[in-house]
Amino acid sequence: MSITVPVHLGYEFEVKAKAAEVFAVLADVPLSASHFPKVHQLTDLGGGAYQWEMEKVGTEHINIQTIYASKYVSNAAKGTVNWTPVEGIGNALVSGYWKIKDKKKSTHIELEITAEVHVPLPHLMHAIVEPIIESEFTHLVEQYIDNLIVRFGGEVA
Repeated sequence: MSITVPVHLGYEFEVKAKAAEVFAVLADVPLSASHFPKVHQLTDLGGGAYQWEMEKVGTEHINIQTIYASKYVSNAAKGTVNWTPVEGIGNALVSGYWKIKDKKKSTHIELEITAEVHVPLPHLMHAIVEPIIESEFTHLVEQYIDNLIVRFGGEVA
């Protein structure tokens, strides 16, 4: 028995760094991932695919470790980095994209993430577990964005 928790997040923000610098960081998956909190291990699977193993969250008796793999494709001309799930690895499917737009004096960034996290718990736990997973996922992504904003010299007000 397992529970599937869908998560969909979207963010837009503007930073002081040049678009080329932003793209260089976001298109380099290990460099970008170094700004993401609670990554236990990132493994290069080759061909633009990476396996993410997050730190365990929860209590000593009940905890969840999210593991997934995604394939990344970047396009400097379009200012995009897209990722799609690699089936059969881990307990989650994660897809999304970065869109980077040069605003001359700043860079506009759009992030979209869609995930399905599969948790090996009975269905009656769904109402309890879903908001916890959504909250943790949201918190980690927002901390990631904050870390990137610092890396890119701050957010444009």
